[in-house]
Amino acid sequence: MPLGNVTVNNQNQAQGEVQAIERHFLFVGLAGKAEEASQLFSLNAQSDLESMFVDSNLRTQLIAAQLNAGQNWTAAAYPLAADETIATAIDHANEVQSFETIVVCDVQATAQKISEASDLVLALQGSHGRWCSAIVALPGIAELETWPQYEAKLAALVAGLALPLVVPVPQLNGNNVGVLAGRLCNRSVSIADSPMRVATGSVAGLGIMPAATDETPLSLATLNTLAKARLSVPQWYPDVAGVYWGDGSTLEVEGGDYQVIENLRVVHKASREVRIRAILRVANRILNSSPASIELNKGYFMKPLRAMSKTTTVNGVPFPGDITPPKVGDIEIVWLTKTQVTIAMVVRPYNSPKSITVNIMLDLSVL
Repeated sequence: MPLGNVTVNNQNQAQGEVQAIERHFLFVGLAGKAEEASQLFSLNAQSDLESMFVDSNLRTQLIAAQLNAGQNWTAAAYPLAADETIATAIDHANEVQSFETIVVCDVQATAQKISEASDLVLALQGSHGRWCSAIVALPGIAELETWPQYEAKLAALVAGLALPLVVPVPQLNGNNVGVLAGRLCNRSVSIADSPMRVATGSVAGLGIMPAATDETPLSLATLNTLAKARLSVPQWYPDVAGVYWGDGSTLEVEGGDYQVIENLRVVHKASREVRIRAILRVANRILNSSPASIELNKGYFMKPLRAMSKTTTVNGVPFPGDITPPKVGDIEIVWLTKTQVTIAMVVRPYNSPKSITVNIMLDLSVL
């Protein structure tokens, strides 16, 4: 008989973590000087933005984002040369890093420019398998405009656009894009939280409140009109100190699933993590059409969703995870042919009250 031998193989079960890119944004804008242009700058909460960049829209938004993001903020900035496009910045930056969101810091004043920003982040899904969104700066009020004129101009600018990956932000205060981007990166809250969340606190460093040409100040009525036009704007509450934020509205169609940024963020996070797990199962016979394999792989693919759903309870107060815990039937694995399989999964965000009605009744009965 042949000589005895022993073979030991180390098997990779794909049980490790996937590197998170949530809260890591790319800021793109025209450079303040030629020496800054065409370079990707890595930034964090300790970066001295005042000395790194000269005065520009890009620097203004970065300073606002850093202030509102707080601890452990990271980002990247790509200052554009005069002859460079946003597409160039995204291509070069994605060769080095991955991003959850692209922040377009210079005002985009036409529907075509806004659509181009959407096309660029959508293309990343095909070219890199990266799910990404865009925050796009829109014009603030012009020097000779009234508020009715401005409202009509902004509503017309986005009318008819169906761009669920784009959050349009009017530059009412000059740094609104940076303020929102920083608020979305704040690690004291979940990616599933709306920027409207009042408990997050007042926004920081918001520029001067604007006025119209007739010196009429910005009002909640105007902000409400802009919000109904799917624009993301700040807001305040009478008798409550501070300025807060409205919804992170996207240019999703009426009735669509992704009308607010928090729904987009949780689905994108799940997509990024499940994609990696799916790649590691290519041509792996652990995933086969037998009942035992299907049950095993349901657990394998649902692992990221279970992690996203974990709730933490502190002093009796539950702090929910990004999504609700998966239920039986939230994943199905269907074999189409001997080599093609389709996996369907359900992600359920928690409800979040954005309009609260309190009814108070008077009891005059005799005790």
